[in-house]
Amino acid sequence: MLHDKKIIVVMPAYNAARTLETTYREIPFDIVDEVILVDDASRDDTAAKARELGIHTIIHPRNLGYGGNQKTCYQEALTRGADVVVMLHPDYQYSPRLITAMASMILSGHYDVVLGSRILGGDALKGGMPLYKYIANRFLTLVENMALGVKLSEYHTGYRAFARTVLETLPLEENSDDFVFDNELLAQAVFFGFKIGEVSCPTKYFDDASSINFRRSVIYGLGVLSTSARYALQKMGIRKSRIFDPEGRRLRTGPSSR
Repeated sequence: MLHDKKIIVVMPAYNAARTLETTYREIPFDIVDEVILVDDASRDDTAAKARELGIHTIIHPRNLGYGGNQKTCYQEALTRGADVVVMLHPDYQYSPRLITAMASMILSGHYDVVLGSRILGGDALKGGMPLYKYIANRFLTLVENMALGVKLSEYHTGYRAFARTVLETLPLEENSDDFVFDNELLAQAVFFGFKIGEVSCPTKYFDDASSINFRRSVIYGLGVLSTSARYALQKMGIRKSRIFDPEGRRLRTGPSSR
């Protein structure tokens, strides 16, 4: 615990058996109370490895997509009483040692969402980020900052921390089950008035690190532009979108999954 608040780390996993243990061993368990891994129908032994490590593990019988995986992660974390939820990819692309800093920023009361930014430190390319992804990241971030009226260094990191109230409030069930879920969530957070902070985070790109291919990257980029357009149209009162509806479907919580 940190400041008497329960910290839960969630890991949306797909074929992460090779990197899971390395990632897990660097989690700061002096403040993290529990780790939850949701295996999205991996083809390797991710789930078996997770259980060997003593991680609370949920297995999807079929692949629900990256967004669908996160929905299960957050539902389970809320059900299990999390006050702060940190999403950490099990592919060792992001440093688990920053969990303490990110959770502390949430519990300071200054921020509701904290992002581990690969851009702030200026070393994204040195860490191996492909040039085309870096250029797309900068372009899409510029567009989103203009559309959403905020100033973040990037919207596309997979390293995030949330206050419980964020995950309870946002209509996350209205979001995509694909990769654009991440972007929709941040647009929702801005729309609903939550405060977003960032911390510089080194990143590593290597063979076992998860990364979507060029085609999926293009689809994601188009989804990001669509999200920005829907946000702008909603704010102008021209067209309503379910992802920004205060009455939209929220995460369902109930008995813990096993």
